[in-house]
Amino acid sequence: MQLIDRVRRTIRQHDLARRETRVVVAVSGGSDSVALAHLVDALDRAAELQLAGLAHFNHQLRSAADADERFCRDLADSLGRPVIVDRGDVGGRARRERRSIEDAARAARHEFLERARLHFEADTIALGHTRDDQAETFLLRLLRGAGARGLAAMHPRRGAIIRPLVGCRRAELRAFLDARQIAYVHDESNEDVSIPRNRVRVELLPFLERRFNPSIVDVLADEADLAREEWRWMESAADDFLRRGSLPSGREDRVWRIEAAALTAVPVALGRVILRRVLTEAAGGRPVSFAHIDQALRLGREGGAPIDLPGQRMERVGPDVVLTGRPLGAAGRPRSPANLFRYPLSIPGEVRLAEAGCVVTAEAARSAAAADELPRDRAIAVVQLDRWHGPLAVRNRRPGDRFSPPGLLGKKKLQDFFVDRKIARRRRDAVPLVVDGSDQIVWVAGHEIDERFRVTDPAQAVVVLRLKLLGGLA
Repeated sequence: MQLIDRVRRTIRQHDLARRETRVVVAVSGGSDSVALAHLVDALDRAAELQLAGLAHFNHQLRSAADADERFCRDLADSLGRPVIVDRGDVGGRARRERRSIEDAARAARHEFLERARLHFEADTIALGHTRDDQAETFLLRLLRGAGARGLAAMHPRRGAIIRPLVGCRRAELRAFLDARQIAYVHDESNEDVSIPRNRVRVELLPFLERRFNPSIVDVLADEADLAREEWRWMESAADDFLRRGSLPSGREDRVWRIEAAALTAVPVALGRVILRRVLTEAAGGRPVSFAHIDQALRLGREGGAPIDLPGQRMERVGPDVVLTGRPLGAAGRPRSPANLFRYPLSIPGEVRLAEAGCVVTAEAARSAAAADELPRDRAIAVVQLDRWHGPLAVRNRRPGDRFSPPGLLGKKKLQDFFVDRKIARRRRDAVPLVVDGSDQIVWVAGHEIDERFRVTDPAQAVVVLRLKLLGGLA
């Protein structure tokens, strides 16, 4: 089967694109992304999709980064396609946000790609991940300890991100380019074995190929496909379990109830998925481990003394397993709700806030005009995409918080805003605040946006933020 036919099969199998789908191709200059650009260009010329343009992000981490940027501009010219290029100080961001270079680079790159998608008014962003990348990701997750959810590795489609080359081997792509004398750049950082992925690629996979199975890449990639299908089934089954009323009393005052007999009746693997859902919501942002889920499962099935889990207490009460968040202190009074929370908010994406009993979601719109049909509701905010700095997050208030309500010249203390709005003192710590990477308040969720992020032009690219109350688990 020809390479382009394999790409076609992947696109059809996972419904990644159709004739009317506008696609942006992310290009780094490496062999995989250059091959992707040429293959998507060919599919465009065959009227099977629409190549809207190319996008390149300069991470400014390598001495050759500027040369790679020029190469990607030349690649776009050779294809007769538009290109959007941006750059960022990834190293500085990693230091400021106390995260790894790889994590900071990934975050900066994906933020840029979403801007590129809006710039080109495209539907999807195509990444050049291959079958080899899938095998590497599976091994990395396996070495770190993961179940079906983690071993599912990279999905062919995740939101607006598509991976048309996930069925292709890296060597096939390079042979495709070499046969056509198409140039690409070599990233020497891929040989740095201090990076775990590179060590798996350069050392572990070749060893497994030589000593155990010459087809190990295909075996591992197939395992990722199996894990992904198993995880989808378990997620669907967990949805059905919770939808059937296995939380008979719902969630009241941070109390969750699960019918013990129903939990005992399901397979152990499904019970773990269900309990992970409930424990994670009750934990209020604290990490929930395999050991915690195992303890909870044992108590649900066998009974026994109450146990303390992250942010909650679990016990058997009659026929139910009951989880209570923020357990009482020694004096019988609720512990102080001074639990500070902060969660990243991707675009598109959502954050479930157990602490506030709500969900905050974000999705992009091509323009303010496209969002005009939304209801005028304080639970919905339409804000400018290009005004904030860095990634969005959702947090609760901090001492000294200020923002600029519309119509007010200058800034106002958030504390004074709450007083003016007659928001009860006990509720103020639970009001979600959407903030940008420099911690500027973008939206006091359910109340007001900051004047600086107000939409002033119908043609501006915008993000739609929504606040939804949790009426129970789903």
